[in-house]
Amino acid sequence: MMTFLGQIFAISCIFGAYLLHGGSFMVFAHAWTEFIAILGGAAGIYVASNGMPVVKKTGGAIGHLMHPDYTKKEFLELLTSLYQMFNVARRDGLLGIEEHLENPQKSSILGSNHTFLHGQSCAFFCDTMKVIVSGGVKPNDLADMMEMDLEAGKAESHLVPDALQNVGDALPAVGICACVLGVIITMGKIGGDPAALGAAIGVALVGTFLGIFAAYLMFFPIVRAMTIKHRGGDQYLNCIRHAIFSFARGESPITCVEFARRNIDPSDRPGFSEMEKAVKGKK
Repeated sequence: MMTFLGQIFAISCIFGAYLLHGGSFMVFAHAWTEFIAILGGAAGIYVASNGMPVVKKTGGAIGHLMHPDYTKKEFLELLTSLYQMFNVARRDGLLGIEEHLENPQKSSILGSNHTFLHGQSCAFFCDTMKVIVSGGVKPNDLADMMEMDLEAGKAESHLVPDALQNVGDALPAVGICACVLGVIITMGKIGGDPAALGAAIGVALVGTFLGIFAAYLMFFPIVRAMTIKHRGGDQYLNCIRHAIFSFARGESPITCVEFARRNIDPSDRPGFSEMEKAVKGKK
């Protein structure tokens, strides 16, 4: 949400200063063909560079920016859920957690953790724990398996930001191309009405403006926000990975979640006493 609010604020300041200096929006109305050139060029580059699979994911990726960031609350809920699962496995054996893994939405432990249930987290945890339940996999092999899973998910999650970055890098050049074409048209009007000549130059310059404007005020902030959002998601998944690896080595439930806790950024990391109180106080 803050990404879009920041963009609105920046756009308001830029165009507000333009109006205060006596600028008119009519020049943009007259330059509607420049919008076709810039927006059409950006769309064409995006589709040509990435194909329809990435295009289809773009709307969802941008919409995901509206979701709240991962905070201490979400991480604490995750640590609590992990502790409960490992505690059940230690008390009742691995078969005791099988029902939770088969239907996590209806699980008394996992079902209330909405952040965990949405996204890659639930499938990653349940599938990996099912491997442990089935037996025959050494902890180091399990670690390699989880690493491959997370790398595949990370590569997929970066497809859209990388694609938007590529278009953002190209947009200033697209704006220059549109401007050059406008100048070519303007050259044909030399010797005519000076007012018409000035208007044509203004329309041509709008192309350069739109290319730079779209790149630095529209595309790049979204790319940066997606990167930060993915960092929180990567930490969330790494908490699960370290906890599972510790469990596979035979560590106690509290030790497992402590390994997970140390993976969290200090600004969002709950203290050990806070975590211990939360996980042991949850019935």
